[in-house]
Amino acid sequence: MSASYILVLYYSRHGATAEMARQIARGVEQGGLEARVRTVPAVSTECEAVAPDIPAEGALYATLDDLKDCSGLVLGSPTRFGNMAAPLKYFLDGTSSLWLTGGLAGKPAAVFTSTASLHGGQETTQLSMMLPLLHHGMIITGIPYSEPALLETRGGGTPYGASHFATADGKRSLDEHEITLCRALGKRLAEVARKLES
Repeated sequence: MSASYILVLYYSRHGATAEMARQIARGVEQGGLEARVRTVPAVSTECEAVAPDIPAEGALYATLDDLKDCSGLVLGSPTRFGNMAAPLKYFLDGTSSLWLTGGLAGKPAAVFTSTASLHGGQETTQLSMMLPLLHHGMIITGIPYSEPALLETRGGGTPYGASHFATADGKRSLDEHEITLCRALGKRLAEVARKLES
């Protein structure tokens, strides 16, 4: 059997969700597992348009094998009208073969998001990402209130998962509490995955 890893799978448009993925990956490694960071290509309005197999920069594109072989999954997306972004939904819609075989059943999962406004649908976006994970039989882990940053944050951070308030121009960096909660989520998922595997 290959080494255990947590798949940190995200879509990012302006970079905030990608930075959250990097912080969550650090938390996964603090929890004792490898983090495999992957993204998904943008969805084009032209059916014949295709993305290159390897993106020009950033994380590689995810494959179904990345999902099938992971010990746990962290799913991230910016908010689109209180919902996950279309590219991530499009990728998830293509996972029927894993659903049919129960390939993800019993594995732990978590979610994260970034929004342009403080009440811009962080929790509904996180819930929208949880729905396909529940259909796959995954075990959802959030962030417990034993994490002090959850009570202290003035930006993002919810019990449903890590979040970030990017502001309308998308330029606000992750603050100390948001970073702490990203890492806490990654670490918690790795620890749960290790317990489930043993």
